[in-house]
Amino acid sequence: DVQLVESGGGLVQPGGSLRLSCAASGFTFRSSFMGWVRQAPGKEVEWVSWISSLGGSTAYANSVKGRFTISRDNARNTLYLQLTNLKTEDTAMYYCTKGSGLSSQDPRGQGTQVTVS
Repeated sequence: DVQLVESGGGLVQPGGSLRLSCAASGFTFRSSFMGWVRQAPGKEVEWVSWISSLGGSTAYANSVKGRFTISRDNARNTLYLQLTNLKTEDTAMYYCTKGSGLSSQDPRGQGTQVTVS
């Protein structure tokens, strides 16, 4: 079974930084696109970013472009999201996805909470 376990969230002041991690198991990580999505209270799920299987290609939502960086370590089966220059509107539960995250069918983990205040 696909297992995705996010960590690294927390409370941070505006302008601060966090690094989220996602430990993956149960599938061939190095062969899979991976992504991040987020959901703020009362709002729909928002796609954030994806990375190709070998990390050579990435994409970002306009709302985070230039502030967030997605990366992966295929030797450790781990996905990362570096968040910088955080804004209050970045407050949300962040989920990693197997696949780009652009489909609602992409498996996701339980999430890690990021609060910017």
